[in-house]
Amino acid sequence: MTIVAGIHAVAEYLKSTPERVLRLSVQRDRRDEALSALIRSARDHDIQVTQVSRDALNRISEGTVHQGVAAHCQEFQPRTEVEFESFFETLTDPFLFAIEGVQDPRNLGACLRSAAGAGVDAVLLPRNRSAPLSSAAFKSASGALSSLFVVGVANLARRMEWLQAQGVWVVGTDDQAKQRYTDYDYGSSTLVVVGSEDAGLRALTKERCDALVSIPMAGSVPSLNVSVASGVVLYECVRQRAHQSTTD
Repeated sequence: MTIVAGIHAVAEYLKSTPERVLRLSVQRDRRDEALSALIRSARDHDIQVTQVSRDALNRISEGTVHQGVAAHCQEFQPRTEVEFESFFETLTDPFLFAIEGVQDPRNLGACLRSAAGAGVDAVLLPRNRSAPLSSAAFKSASGALSSLFVVGVANLARRMEWLQAQGVWVVGTDDQAKQRYTDYDYGSSTLVVVGSEDAGLRALTKERCDALVSIPMAGSVPSLNVSVASGVVLYECVRQRAHQSTTD
């Protein structure tokens, strides 16, 4: 079972995939319109609502800030690579995103939120060496997981090679790269790859990339948080693609 905590995240699940919500736990002594709206929505979908104490809700939400509500949902299962290959065949100029080695669930959730906001077609998430899709990740994602096509991959480097064989250009982010992220052409089929908070991309992953790009930094700050960097690069892709569509 997956716990999704927080008013916005729960509201998004009730809106997009109510069939995955098994029941709601709400704080007994909390009264506000946002929470009341969630209760009404749950009951409209015949979802059980249970009143619990704040302490009980703290335990249920596993330390995540819950804002008085937690949804007990069917366990989130990433899509298989077989499913991804079938889905890939339906895409035109695919816009893909891979997250390698991110260890903080909140960073992972924020990366997924950026991906959903940018409208990526699919997110590739290694099955190993990655933060779990925990309550904290769901909270940071703010409901993004309900709309994303997330794929669990056994070997990211091998999957990158497969995508390259299908005509997808692979672009990795690297603080030391000489090419600025704004100087790369993302107009065609593209996979953007970001790495872990501390080490960035693994050496093998860098070798498999067609290009490496960096975000120039001013002052003494060496780099951006991985979720912020993800948003910067992904939205540059969006900007370029939008510009290209208006000039074609």
